[in-house]
Amino acid sequence: MLPNRYDFREAEPRLARFWELNNVYGYDPAGLGQHFTIDTPPLTVSGQLHIGHCYSYTQADAIARYRRMRGGHVYYPMGFDDNGLATERFVEKTIKHKATEIGRDAFINACLELTQQTEGRFETLWRRLSLSVDWRYRYSSISHEARRVSQWSFIQLYQQGLTYTQFAPTLWCPECQTAIAQAEVNDASLPTRFSTIAFRLPGGGILPIATTRPELLPACVAIFVHPDDPRYRHLIGKTARIDSGAFSGSPELAVPILADELADPSRGSGAVMCCTFGDSTDVRWWHTHHLPLRAAIGRDGHMTGLAGSYAGLTVQQARRRILTYLEETGQIISEETIEHDVGTHERCGTPIEYLHTRQWFIRVLDQKERLLEAGRKIRWHPEHMRIRYEHWVEHLQWDWCISRQRYFGIPFPAWICRACGETMLASLEQLPVDPQTTQPLVACACGSTDFEPEPDVMDTWATSSCTPMIIGRWIDDPAWFAQHFPASLRPQAHDIIRTWAFYTIVKSLYHTNDIPWREVMISGHGLSADRRKLSKSKEHNEVGPMEIMEKESADALRYWATTGRTGADSPLSPENIATGRRLVTKLWNASRFAESRLERFTNGARPAALLPTDRWLLSRLARTIAGATAELDRYEYAAARAEIDRFFWSDLCDNYLELAKARLYSEAGAAHYAAQWTLYQALLAVLKLLAPFLPYITEEIYQGLFRQWDGASSIHLASWPSEQPEWIDTEAEAIGETLLGLLRQVRRYKAERGQSVGAELASLRISGHLQPAQRASLEMAMVDLKSATRAKQIVLEEGAEDGGSQMLKDNELLIEV
Repeated sequence: MLPNRYDFREAEPRLARFWELNNVYGYDPAGLGQHFTIDTPPLTVSGQLHIGHCYSYTQADAIARYRRMRGGHVYYPMGFDDNGLATERFVEKTIKHKATEIGRDAFINACLELTQQTEGRFETLWRRLSLSVDWRYRYSSISHEARRVSQWSFIQLYQQGLTYTQFAPTLWCPECQTAIAQAEVNDASLPTRFSTIAFRLPGGGILPIATTRPELLPACVAIFVHPDDPRYRHLIGKTARIDSGAFSGSPELAVPILADELADPSRGSGAVMCCTFGDSTDVRWWHTHHLPLRAAIGRDGHMTGLAGSYAGLTVQQARRRILTYLEETGQIISEETIEHDVGTHERCGTPIEYLHTRQWFIRVLDQKERLLEAGRKIRWHPEHMRIRYEHWVEHLQWDWCISRQRYFGIPFPAWICRACGETMLASLEQLPVDPQTTQPLVACACGSTDFEPEPDVMDTWATSSCTPMIIGRWIDDPAWFAQHFPASLRPQAHDIIRTWAFYTIVKSLYHTNDIPWREVMISGHGLSADRRKLSKSKEHNEVGPMEIMEKESADALRYWATTGRTGADSPLSPENIATGRRLVTKLWNASRFAESRLERFTNGARPAALLPTDRWLLSRLARTIAGATAELDRYEYAAARAEIDRFFWSDLCDNYLELAKARLYSEAGAAHYAAQWTLYQALLAVLKLLAPFLPYITEEIYQGLFRQWDGASSIHLASWPSEQPEWIDTEAEAIGETLLGLLRQVRRYKAERGQSVGAELASLRISGHLQPAQRASLEMAMVDLKSATRAKQIVLEEGAEDGGSQMLKDNELLIEV
């Protein structure tokens, strides 16, 4: 029996324990039928979870629950991405020490301890939110299995010639002191001094050079002009000079003037200095024109000895000092402040540099067409998100840099032979391996056994890109892998299309020549109330998800999370959360009413004597089931829930329960059973339709009321409502609309007179040119219309058809239909 009041604070933890004890969300690998594998995003362990995570993960969970109720065996593991730069920065911030301050081993131990604690908190929150994960399959990207897969992936790519190492200009973060990949660079618009500097020409002329980076002057190796620029064509091949006594090792800097079509005559003065390196154009010119390499900025973001007396200064300090020197020596022509686009590291916001370093890369630039073709084989939801993927692939400028100069990551399973310089790889049996503490099993081909361990670790994306292979047990269980690869679904946010989606497609193509998943569902971001994106690693003032759930319920938070359409950002909405709470309350109250009316109910065959009101509701229910099912098949969870909401609030509660109330309160008879049967079908279907969105309240009602008839151990293991095309009845829908129109006019009549909805009406006369079938249906529905309008007498009569209403005398109403 359902109690008077639903206490979510008591019920939600109790139901969570019930699901865990009964393994409700357990995956059965041997189950017959369809298996639905979800490649769930492994959460980066870099801070605390916020409502934005609840937003996107709830959407994926709604799909998992829907697929389970449709009869699929849902393999829904949860992972944690707990190695790499984001985790290192989180640990450094927490322990208040840099990794270099405490040493490699101590720092790795600190990372392992803190990530385990944090992952425990993550799991607690996910269980409270009721993600229907099978926690037996929880994994982490630093685990033994994940390291083994990641290292074996590297070895295979190396053997196929798809990965290589070289000294080359690399995107570099001076704050994190590591190389980064193109996908980790964000564009930021920053106010910058735009200075035009005077280079001297032979014969006394001046060549104006505009720059935002005067600190790179010590690394200037050439000046470029367009070969067809008439202003400078005569200078090509000559030398330009500038006084540099304070910021270089010599009193004067002399560089050649060269021609290249990449020099844009319309930008600045049209003459551009090339430094090694300020941007990707500098890299291209350096390579194309075989220019010398001059490194003015070191790995720590400080000036090198090339900067003369300014060596050791930070970039910003050197910029100010060099500009002051140039101004004092009369070498600045003009200055202005502009908004300048700067590439910054997504992890820390530091402007990136281009440094010449040794790194490992995976080839992607020569595979663009293949990668585009793979993207088109995947079904994207929403479809337009595929364009983001294609735009990223088409505009790639670098191969994928996978090496990082950090401690807490998966080591490259490789050594360098000190005798001949060859790379030695670990064997599969050795994996996972740390080359810092382990030696190769065999000697080098040259006979030497003296090896230098590969010092770097792999970028975290090099492992996260293997998640379909990690959950698919790629190395060790071919049968399991065949069952789960390609995965059925990848749910993820739109901002990591360029990283997680792209990198996973790369790895899957290279290793299996297949796509990693059949479908991708892209989520937006759950934003702060003022529409800012939230971050685990940055401070914000938003109330945490656990606090919201304790105050409003997990179901209410999930309601908000499934309000935004697929792929769209949505700010935290207290109004939507409150609407979710009201829906929970309304479900409870409607179910308590139904419980009192379903006493002695036996769920038998469809009654032969359904009234028009019953047939109307069942027809609307059939359309709602079909519509919601179709929307969920398209991953449009918000549209599906909106359909269900409309049916429950309007059709069932506001209208049908009012119309059928008299029959439901009667003690027996065919009409009474017809109303009972219709109410049972409608309310049970609503609970099942809402179960993926509101798992707690729907389970509580199911256990207390419907399980006795429906028979499943949990609503989440019950069958999804079957589509019922035979219930669709256009004539009944037309009569239903007529009844609702009559009911609205009666309610308006009472409201205008300050009467309650339940006030009695002495007489209701319905006038119009009715077809015989219409008249017969209205006469059959008379008991329901009387119940809803509280009319003592209803009279059908022939008359005009203008759709109006008028008061005949006190408490009597004429409605023309």
